[in-house]
Amino acid sequence: MRQDFGRAAAGYDAAAVLARETGARMAERLDLVLLAPARLADLGCATGDGVRELQRRYPRALPLAVDIARPMLSAVRARVPWRQRLLRRSPALLNADVRALPLATETLGLAWSNLVLHWLDDPLPALREIHRVLEVGGLLMFSMLGPDTLKELRAACAQAQVESPLRHFHDMHDLGDMLVAAGFGDPVMDMEMLTLTYPTVRGLLADQRRLGVRDSLLGPLAWRQWRRVFAAYERQRRGGRLSASFEIVYGHAWKPQPRTAADGRAIVRFQKKNV
Repeated sequence: MRQDFGRAAAGYDAAAVLARETGARMAERLDLVLLAPARLADLGCATGDGVRELQRRYPRALPLAVDIARPMLSAVRARVPWRQRLLRRSPALLNADVRALPLATETLGLAWSNLVLHWLDDPLPALREIHRVLEVGGLLMFSMLGPDTLKELRAACAQAQVESPLRHFHDMHDLGDMLVAAGFGDPVMDMEMLTLTYPTVRGLLADQRRLGVRDSLLGPLAWRQWRRVFAAYERQRRGGRLSASFEIVYGHAWKPQPRTAADGRAIVRFQKKNV
């Protein structure tokens, strides 16, 4: 997907309605969190909406914009206001895969990831890597697509008697288990459905292409079969529009104090009690 995301950088903002909305809703959740990170990272930053919001909220933190596609990082750089450049407050840019971050252990106070981790077949290695680079007491906040994403197209596949090629996404409970397996403590998960509408199927396909995710989201299928699926999808039209629903899974979790040392020995902590 690196090349797809790279090619999408120029037209990404025009189609990123869903990402902006989920990012705004994630940011609202930060209102409930007491946090003052010294360093933070937007993992899978795209053109930088997330890192700019984090800079606004935490102006004293050192911001890091991370993306697998270099053109996305170039877009982040191009959108830095001149005042930030003058004050040398531009985010640091890092071209990296979230599963192998070139960062020291316990580097970040906040890791933010908006609609990125679901593109990994197995998010667990990425969650373990994020856990590694977070400092103790650090926070991971993320959003991902859930299994009912594009349920209308999935239903159209069933109606057309075509095996759905659409990407499978992990559900909220499995993701919570992955967070615990990665070492996070007491993850908080919730979900909601957001629905976009389009006048035509072409509009939906064009948006996914501009985002660089069409092939990864829809999967491979012969055009003759797609025609049957799209015909069934058209029969779902309501009020002249086609609905495209996206299940959004939100999660956040903290990195707790370690319970074992690097050699596997249990860590026992004693607290002095005043008498």
